[in-house]
Amino acid sequence: MNKGRTLKLFLVDGIPQGLLTAEIMNWTGHVITGSRGKLAELVQRSEARRAGVYLLAGPDTGTGVGTQIYLGETDDVATRLKLHNRPEDKGGKDFWERVCIITSKDANLTKGHVKYLESRLITVAQAAGRCVLVNGTDPQYENLPEADRSDMEFFLEQIQTLLPVLGFDYLRAAPQAPASKVSSDTAVPPSVSPSPIFIGDVRRHGITARAQELEGEFVVMKGSKARLAWEGVEGSYTLLFEELVKAGVLIPTPDGIHNEFTKNYAFSSPSAAAAVVAGRTANGRTHWVVEGSGKTYAEWQEEQVGQAALALSQTEQPSGNDF
Repeated sequence: MNKGRTLKLFLVDGIPQGLLTAEIMNWTGHVITGSRGKLAELVQRSEARRAGVYLLAGPDTGTGVGTQIYLGETDDVATRLKLHNRPEDKGGKDFWERVCIITSKDANLTKGHVKYLESRLITVAQAAGRCVLVNGTDPQYENLPEADRSDMEFFLEQIQTLLPVLGFDYLRAAPQAPASKVSSDTAVPPSVSPSPIFIGDVRRHGITARAQELEGEFVVMKGSKARLAWEGVEGSYTLLFEELVKAGVLIPTPDGIHNEFTKNYAFSSPSAAAAVVAGRTANGRTHWVVEGSGKTYAEWQEEQVGQAALALSQTEQPSGNDF
């Protein structure tokens, strides 16, 4: 069973577009995030003058669909961010639009701690595959005593919990399908209740894709087929299709007839997944059907909601002993 967490969010300027601080109950870490336009205010805060790790995020300069991320560490975050704010030709970085700083409320993070965190964050981001990582290489820093490494691994877990809540989803691993359907190294934890397998056929082109809804995302499985090229009217999913080809998530099959998913890929919705598979805009709620039953995704979802409502009504009915 997953454990709940209590988060504390504070709008520094009183508006959603301003600086935002975030904490987790019983965690010594402190997070502050904001747009690049708020950098002048951010660097004046006491948290920014501590040792910490930081994340710079901006649109991919290729298709513009993905996100570029730079992960760094320093013993004075404010000073480092001022350097990154310079133009590219003066040693700065032009791509980023948002920044997230992670420090410690008790100012107990040392240079060794933040170097270790930077290395681990880069490794996690590379494994998650949700962004284009600007960092050249992983510094592979492990020169910490065993007890300190254990403390930093706990610190890292809290970062991975908190950042997606703030819109920085790049450290969250893609949900994996159960071992019974794919290889044993892609099993989900027992706490995750997966959906049934959905099949997305485009019979006219001999395409079959398999997918599953996991942890709120619609995951198309490795080995699923898709159109070789986008054939429909250009729209928002056209860029997504092209981005997946560019990133190597979709590659041509040996016979050159279709594209094939090289790994499990999490989409934001069934319709996004259906559009990429079909190579054109598609209604994912009717495109995907439950394996073995022919029930559409929409029908299956309606059934789940109905069952939940029925269960709730039964628990709320008064017992015979009530007076």
